[in-house]
Amino acid sequence: MRKIIYTRPDGGVSIVCPVINTHPQPEDITEAEERAWDRLPANAINPRWIDATEILADRYFRDAWEDNGDIKVNMPKARELHKERLRALRAPKLTALDVEYQKADERGDSVAKAAIAAQKQVLRDVTADPRIGAAMTPEELKAVMPDILF
Repeated sequence: MRKIIYTRPDGGVSIVCPVINTHPQPEDITEAEERAWDRLPANAINPRWIDATEILADRYFRDAWEDNGDIKVNMPKARELHKERLRALRAPKLTALDVEYQKADERGDSVAKAAIAAQKQVLRDVTADPRIGAAMTPEELKAVMPDILF
């Protein structure tokens, strides 16, 4: 079955999958498609019909998709999404290091505090990894996963 793709005012892409109602009476595909088209939001930009095979299989950067006649990943948006994911992965590690730092502070252990501070800085720097900016494809970008996050 065909699907509808359109750009939202925020720049994101939405995909609508028409559904055939079976209650109270069966509909044919054409009716379902017409109903889906008629119910698109008024602010849908450039809606068009697509075949399901046109939709990218890898949804990792789904929020960075854009439609300019074909669906592609907007790399600047994908880089920002990837940085957000890296931040989410580092957050619990930073929290754990905060606790260790406080314990070292209570003990008066300046050597441990310095080592923990260095680890925290490495974690803060994961979003500044030059490979993020150098990645030319979604696959290259997705592969940028600093070892400290494992």
